[in-house]
Amino acid sequence: MSERHLYIHVPFCARRCAYCDFSIAVRPQVPVHEYLRGLRAELALRAPADKWIIDTLYFGGGTPSRLGPQGITALMTVVAEFATRAPGAEVTMEVNPEDVTPESAKAWIDAGINRFSLGVQTFDASVLKWMHRVHSVEQSTLAYDTLRSAGANNISVDLIFALPATLNRDWREDIEKVLTVDPEHVSLYGLTVETGTPLQRWVDRGTAVPVGDDSYSQEFMEAHEVLTSNGFDHYEVSNFAKPGFRSRHNSSYWSGAAYAAAGPSAHRFDGTTRDWNIKPYAAWLEAVTAGTLPTEGREDLSYDNRATERIYLGLRTTDGLSLSEVSDLSTVHAWRDAGWASISNETIRLTAEGWLRLDSLAADLTLSRSNF
Repeated sequence: MSERHLYIHVPFCARRCAYCDFSIAVRPQVPVHEYLRGLRAELALRAPADKWIIDTLYFGGGTPSRLGPQGITALMTVVAEFATRAPGAEVTMEVNPEDVTPESAKAWIDAGINRFSLGVQTFDASVLKWMHRVHSVEQSTLAYDTLRSAGANNISVDLIFALPATLNRDWREDIEKVLTVDPEHVSLYGLTVETGTPLQRWVDRGTAVPVGDDSYSQEFMEAHEVLTSNGFDHYEVSNFAKPGFRSRHNSSYWSGAAYAAAGPSAHRFDGTTRDWNIKPYAAWLEAVTAGTLPTEGREDLSYDNRATERIYLGLRTTDGLSLSEVSDLSTVHAWRDAGWASISNETIRLTAEGWLRLDSLAADLTLSRSNF
């Protein structure tokens, strides 16, 4: 299976957010040239001799926008040594509001970035402070307007829901503010408590209390109802898009396509094998500088593993899961009767209510398959 999708991990951040367990490197001064030398070294080890031909390119992090305008231009040049973008390729960059200026926005677009994922998270100033975000509410709206003025016509906004009740965050107000700024795409993520994060320490001390399932479900369904009634397609459990603006790169993951990747903690998949890189930036840099692959682990997927993944990935999008993958139709008929799924054209699709039960429903199908 040929990789048509490329992910590049840029680990740098100004500060670790309270909930974040991603591979990041907090640096007051970003070592742009050092990072680019390391990335070039890894790509030289991984890319085919005749280059990848890619339909999507995604710069995630971390905070890619921390590389600045010249850094992103140089990054695009490095990637072009090893990958050729197909006509109409989607090129996404994750951006934090505080990094966006008229100069940087123009430089990024001139370099070839044609889709921006803006890390807003909330429009509540006190909640931003609690999250350890370094931008302000004003910077979020200014960043959006600046990208638009520079010519960006494909912007996604990230929000986090299901925050502790003691923060008194008005979730409906955040959703309505998103409608006011009017992006092409919205990603919503429920807050989770990850090991080793400041949030976990707060929960362990009792100074932060995670919301219960009822509050989580209420906020998820409220977002679903408001956004879909305003022209957004809820096409994946966490993602909403206006017509024609689904994330093509992330959709490749959900469809089971092969993808290439480079950078600290980056994961790759060739259709049967998944492997991933060393997580710490310094260790990754040491490996690639020495001319060795920075691979930390590898998983060979069995037939049953791939079947399990097809079930889970199929259920998480509105593309759905073919009924040919289902051994016990009574299971999905029960979901339909409960309002958790619909069945049409030999395909099962979960409803928003069903997505709230995604993990358990996928596990039910996997179990029923193994019993046949």
